[in-house]
Amino acid sequence: MVIKMLLQNLNYSNHRVHAPLTLQYFIRNFSLWSMKKDPDLESALSRNRRWIVNNQIKNIILRCPNQAASVKFLQKKFKTLDLQGKAINWLKKYPCCFEVYLVGDEYYCRLTKRMMFLIEEEESVKDNQEPIFVDRLAKLLMMSLNHRLNVMKLNELKRNFGFPDDYLIRIVPKYSDMFRIVNYSGRRSSMEIELVSWNPDLAVSTIEASARKHGSQPCFSCSLPSTWVKSWERFHEFNVSPYISPYLDPRGLLEGSKESEKRTVGLVHELLSLTLWKKVSIVKLGHFRREFGMPEKLNVLLLKHPGIFYVSNKYQIYTVLLREGYNGSELLDKDPLVVVKEKFGELMQEGLHEYNKRHYLVNLEKRKKDMVLGRLNKSKDRNSEMSENDDQGDKLGGLFDPEERKRFYKILFDDVVP
Repeated sequence: MVIKMLLQNLNYSNHRVHAPLTLQYFIRNFSLWSMKKDPDLESALSRNRRWIVNNQIKNIILRCPNQAASVKFLQKKFKTLDLQGKAINWLKKYPCCFEVYLVGDEYYCRLTKRMMFLIEEEESVKDNQEPIFVDRLAKLLMMSLNHRLNVMKLNELKRNFGFPDDYLIRIVPKYSDMFRIVNYSGRRSSMEIELVSWNPDLAVSTIEASARKHGSQPCFSCSLPSTWVKSWERFHEFNVSPYISPYLDPRGLLEGSKESEKRTVGLVHELLSLTLWKKVSIVKLGHFRREFGMPEKLNVLLLKHPGIFYVSNKYQIYTVLLREGYNGSELLDKDPLVVVKEKFGELMQEGLHEYNKRHYLVNLEKRKKDMVLGRLNKSKDRNSEMSENDDQGDKLGGLFDPEERKRFYKILFDDVVP
């Protein structure tokens, strides 16, 4: 219906020969943004945005000598962070996170003590979470077709899975019985992490683990309002067929079949379950299309299952979220690393609140001064008007005084002057 109306507005109704091609083109472009917006999940995405930017600034400062960066240097990095405006104004908005100080004629920025304390806590959590990172990396490799993944591609998603920046040094060599670095083509960009040994205990998806826990058959859950009748019908029709584990080899499945679709949905579900925030960029996920055997038009498949996935174009970045991972805008199962990162977010909000409060008081004081000056100016104008009236009264003499008026008329009509 929507497409038909838009085609009519574009005056395509009189060109029937070209209508099918136009409709096909429009559907292809319309498919990415046709999902109904969920305010709660949109809010969850916007809440993470500032944290992501400030976390990147934090990492830049930590890599600088003495862990201090000049504001000019950070200003140059603002383009890569997709930020506009002056860096110093942004940094001053978060006084609990960043400390801006002057050295000579140049401003510098370093992290506050409270921020450094959170960084130490984060590193401690990463050390304790190392066995989980190992299992998570093994699961990713086990789901890939050749049990290996390109390092450069994986680096794009390492923070989504919580991997430390130095995971290639910290984790891979330490667990040589599970992983190894290979480069079959010899090119630097072709370096890969390969699985050495298969662990059947890890080849269990989140859905299968939940089904075993509840003693039921593995199946997907739908997180849609009951009013979405048609979506519920399509979900039940899709869910009635047997679940296919993402850890099974999919090369025997026919491309475009229901079984292949079932496996892809299960694969994306498992990938999102392994991420910290139960979300990932569709573009970055598409980089692994060959490695995981996903269809070319992954976005179209995701939009077919609104009860399982939520697709958003917040900040002009197409992102897919796992609906069951959220209750409203709140993440249900929070990884220990997420808890620490949320403390970082709270510290940001605290600093932003202080900044806004300080500016509010400054503006309030300014308004008060303007009001006082306004009143003084008004009183001056009023006094000047009164003085002008007094002068005019004196010039008119006593004609307005009753006694003087009597004297005037007496002189006018009597011959004798009193």
